[in-house]
Amino acid sequence: MQRNHSFALVSLFAALMAVLGLIPKIDLPLGVPITLQTLGVMLAGCLLGPRLAVQALLLFLAAVAIGLPLLSGGRGGFGVFMTPSAGYLLAWPLGAFVTGLVMHTMPAGSPHRVALSAFVASALGGLLVIHACGVVGLMKIAGMSLTQALIGTSAFVPGDLIKCVLTAVVCHTVARGLPDWKFGKQGA
Repeated sequence: MQRNHSFALVSLFAALMAVLGLIPKIDLPLGVPITLQTLGVMLAGCLLGPRLAVQALLLFLAAVAIGLPLLSGGRGGFGVFMTPSAGYLLAWPLGAFVTGLVMHTMPAGSPHRVALSAFVASALGGLLVIHACGVVGLMKIAGMSLTQALIGTSAFVPGDLIKCVLTAVVCHTVARGLPDWKFGKQGA
């Protein structure tokens, strides 16, 4: 039964990533669009824990790689991993893992603590890790200098901080509605 439950959660969060991809992207001259899909990375890490979150993101990226147009703007196929946004995309499983790991170690005694823990976990995994990998991708694929890549990625930080807040709100709501939910510990 536990295996079926884990499989269902992994599939559900991969599907959530696809749904978040239906929201139109905002193109920047940087070559990396603004999307809501990093919210899915943050939610997966906080709600599923490191192991299941990574599985959900790997499943999603595998579907993208085989050509399903699941990224914001209807993008898909192996070619998306050769664009300036590749560093960000490839960082999603790592970001989900770090988010889940941090959430796993943070206190979750009350809905308010869950929300605070989710914000911290999302900021570290969903923002810091993904942006660090995105900067490396911009330098390697787009040929930017470190300074150019840091300036470019800074355009995403305000929106991603809002996504951290949204993740905290969702986790607070889940903690109130499902007090037995194992934040960061699903499938552990």
